[in-house]
Amino acid sequence: MKKILLKTDHLSKSFSSGGALQHVLKNIDLELYEGDFTVIMGASGAGKSTLLYALSGMDTPSLGTITFGDKVISTLSQDGLAVFRREHCGFVFQQIYLIDGMSVMDNILSAGLLVSNDKKMLFSKAKELFAAVDISEETQNKFPTQISGGEAQRVGIVRALINKPEILFADEPTGALNSKTGLDVLNTLSKFNEQGQSVVMVTHDMRSARRGNRILYLKDGIILGECDLGKYRHKDMARHEKLSAFLSEMGW
Repeated sequence: MKKILLKTDHLSKSFSSGGALQHVLKNIDLELYEGDFTVIMGASGAGKSTLLYALSGMDTPSLGTITFGDKVISTLSQDGLAVFRREHCGFVFQQIYLIDGMSVMDNILSAGLLVSNDKKMLFSKAKELFAAVDISEETQNKFPTQISGGEAQRVGIVRALINKPEILFADEPTGALNSKTGLDVLNTLSKFNEQGQSVVMVTHDMRSARRGNRILYLKDGIILGECDLGKYRHKDMARHEKLSAFLSEMGW
C-alpha cells in the first residue's frame, strides 16, 4: 500500500470579489501518495492553482484541514508555513524567478542555505543535480540572463530539489516554453519521478498530463473525477487514448 504524504479533509477556499463571496474550492477530500506523479487538470478558473497553493502551504484554506504526515499544516502561522515549505516542498513555476544578480550556482546555494549551513554538502548536491538535468559547468557559472528559457527552467528544478523535498509542486512548468524545451523539462520531471520523487503538477496541456500516473480533474471547485494511467511509458498510444477518453468524459 502506498504511503499517504498529504491529505485534505473538506478543504474549501473562498474569496471576496466585489462584495460577493466566490467559492473556489468546495469540500475537497484528497490523499496524495508517495512516489506518485499527480496531475491536476481542469478548465480556466476551475481552481487548479488555488488547490496547488493550498496543498503546498503557499495559501491557507477558508475551511477544512490539510495534514502532512501527522502535522495539520492548515493551522500553522505564516512563519510556520514558511518553515514547512522550505523543509518539505519544492516549487517549479511557469515563471522561473531566478535572481539575476547571482550566478546559476549561487541561486541554488542560496536556496539550500535556507535549510542547511553545510555549504560543501550543498555544492556537491548541486553538482549532482546539475549533471542529472544536463546543465554544464560553464552554464552553472553564468547569470540567469545569459541562459536560455529551457536551461533556466531546468535550473529551477534543481533549485526546487536542492533541499530534498518530499513533494515537488509544479504550476504549468512548460507554459512559457517552446515545444522542444518543454519536452526537456517534462523528461527531467519524469526522470526524478522514476527515482522516487513525488510530483504534483498543474497543467492544461495534454502532452504534459500524460506524464502523470494519476490525473485529477477539477471543475467548479470540486474534483469531478480521476484517472489512473499507470507508470509513464514513452510513445504509449493506449495511454494517450485513455487520457483523451477520460477528459472527454469530464467535458474537457
